[in-house]
Amino acid sequence: MRIALVQSELFWEDISANLSHFEEQIWQINAPVDLIVLPEMFTTGFSMNVKSLAEPMNFTTYKWMKQMAKQTNAAICGSFIVKEGENYFNRLLWVQPDGLFYTYDKRHLFTFGNEDKHYQRGEKRLLVEWRGWKFCPLICYDLRFPVWSRNTKQDSFDCLIYLANWPESRSTAWNTLLKARAIENLCFTIGVNRIGNDIHGNHHCGDTSAYDFKGNQIVSSNKYENLLIELNQGDLLNFRNAFPALNDADDFDLKLVD
Repeated sequence: MRIALVQSELFWEDISANLSHFEEQIWQINAPVDLIVLPEMFTTGFSMNVKSLAEPMNFTTYKWMKQMAKQTNAAICGSFIVKEGENYFNRLLWVQPDGLFYTYDKRHLFTFGNEDKHYQRGEKRLLVEWRGWKFCPLICYDLRFPVWSRNTKQDSFDCLIYLANWPESRSTAWNTLLKARAIENLCFTIGVNRIGNDIHGNHHCGDTSAYDFKGNQIVSSNKYENLLIELNQGDLLNFRNAFPALNDADDFDLKLVD
């Protein structure tokens, strides 16, 4: 599985500028890939200005992602601000070259940044099968909650993905938790973050990273905007067969309570 991790500075609340910039970044990827991963709220930055920035589904960002997926023959995922009825969502969109798409609404809203006062939280996880792999894509603050990220016998996956706007001031937590999620779930784990400053003065150093199922770092950068990785599913399955720790995991059903 060949994956492009695209970390970038973001133009604050400027959808068209961000789409143009990411399109340029995507066309600079110098090898065929199966999946392209973009940061959280990649069209706006981590904004609470939902009334001005929210899009309905099947609008500008969706159409752009659909076009990029078709032209690159790769799935593409990123999150943006979506309006449905009277509710707003920090929604991850996964689009494939054939036009098939899936969505995940961020479950754990960042109350420290008042995200919960503007967005509706999601109610279920997303598992996607793509080119023989199973992915569980999540968003930023979800990283701090291991139960939501848990690999189970009922819903097993090969790779966790986190899209983020994670500031440098909490980078120790970012790097530590990505590694922990990989080890405890016996899966590849990817975190794609933004770089640069936002309007509130928060600095983001990127630290876009990937870890293998043992917690070994495959790649990490706070500099390059495009990182290419290749993951080997055979290595993952061989390790799980030799060290079947997931068979000893607690059996439980996650019940969501408002």
